[in-house]
Amino acid sequence: MKRYFLLCMAGVLCSLSGSAQTFTHGRSASYVWPEEPEVLKTLDEWQDLKFGMLIHWGLYAYWGTVESWSICAEEEDWIPRDSMIAYEDYKRKYWSAIDSLKPERFDPAVWAASGKQAGMKYVVFTTKHHDGFNMYDTKQSDFSIMHGAFKDDPRRNVAKEVFTAFREKGYMIGAYYSKPDWHSQYYWWDRYATPNRNNNYSIEKNPWRWNKFKEFTYNQLEEIVNGDYGQIDILWLDGGWVRPARPTDQERAGRFYKGEQVIDMPKIAAMARRYQPGILIVERSVPGKFENYQTPERGIPAEQLSVPWESCITLGYDWGYVPTDVYKSPAQVIHILAEIVAKGGNFLLGIGPKPDGTLPEGVVARLEKIGEWVEKNGEAIYHTRTTPHYNDGKTWFTRSKEGRKLYAITCLEEGEPVPSTIRWQGNLPVAGSRMIHLQTGKPVRWKKVGEGVEITVPKGLPAGQAALAFSFTPAG
Repeated sequence: MKRYFLLCMAGVLCSLSGSAQTFTHGRSASYVWPEEPEVLKTLDEWQDLKFGMLIHWGLYAYWGTVESWSICAEEEDWIPRDSMIAYEDYKRKYWSAIDSLKPERFDPAVWAASGKQAGMKYVVFTTKHHDGFNMYDTKQSDFSIMHGAFKDDPRRNVAKEVFTAFREKGYMIGAYYSKPDWHSQYYWWDRYATPNRNNNYSIEKNPWRWNKFKEFTYNQLEEIVNGDYGQIDILWLDGGWVRPARPTDQERAGRFYKGEQVIDMPKIAAMARRYQPGILIVERSVPGKFENYQTPERGIPAEQLSVPWESCITLGYDWGYVPTDVYKSPAQVIHILAEIVAKGGNFLLGIGPKPDGTLPEGVVARLEKIGEWVEKNGEAIYHTRTTPHYNDGKTWFTRSKEGRKLYAITCLEEGEPVPSTIRWQGNLPVAGSRMIHLQTGKPVRWKKVGEGVEITVPKGLPAGQAALAFSFTPAG
């Protein structure tokens, strides 16, 4: 198992280190801008934030395995499952963790503090993943943290505790919700086997059952956005195979359900915006007016994009807690952040708390180191927008929102000494103007070299620099 994670992690890091990207889910082929003024305002504010935390936490943390997918019968290398136990027995064993998951050290204020130290500005918390286990007080199901081993704890409404703690730290609040629900008899009906991720019965032959699932979904989402959990800024809807039919190669191959899995998104969106007029609705990978920003997963688009987007990428390999996980270094995260922001996106970094409610020590340590860099260089990240010439080699460029400044972020090789000079092509400063090294706040010497510039790097910088960032007034 350890070797499996190391090999997977190596593949992920390779996919993020070059121009050829490998996605779990790519971005949608089209984008529709919202029309509602309140939504456009929230979208603009969200684009200022750049860096967020995606928290996966549920029964899978207790088992220390891939989130939800181990109960899906699809045969994939990334879905580990005990082959010595029958599939139906495994599902029952997995779900039985409701009687054991008791996170007595749960303190979301500590999570929020770690994220804030890292420079994160918004959070997306998993209220319910595909396995159907609810991390909030839903009245639609007893399969929740409210009815398990944690039921007598005053913190048992976990989602409310998380949203409150992060909101008090100034975060924008996002609620992850899985549209498919593998525990619900309205989605995986135990009359039939569950061969894959899709509903396991014919919607056409069982319209009552599917309508009950739509009602169930609507009611659960209303519970989240009706104000009981405070202001929700983002409704992040996962499970993109629950959608209208689409004639893709994957569907023709039979991997996804060949038909309509419609859950009345217009009705859901109208309800959500009655309660929360400015809420962003992110129906992942389903292009149209209910995908207010695109969400490529585990990769970075090859080119700069002009539409709102966010790349969700794990700190380790898995989204949830796995004890054998291998984490990216702080420098790797900073390099990913610089590239994403230069290409016009936000970076949502995935972490998974342990079953006792604490963050893994490796996560905390990395967030702290990331924050040391962001604290000094965040001007080049936050409230920035794209500039046409956004990259030259290992240097990424952003511009201030009002357009008067350009920023250059040069990513450095880990383990290598800080160079004495840095060069890039294009994006020339105004002749005779000052260029500021953001980390020290002091001007640096620079000169024009051909169509580019050469910067003299300040001496005496600490070793182990992830990147050097500079601000300047652009020529022309």
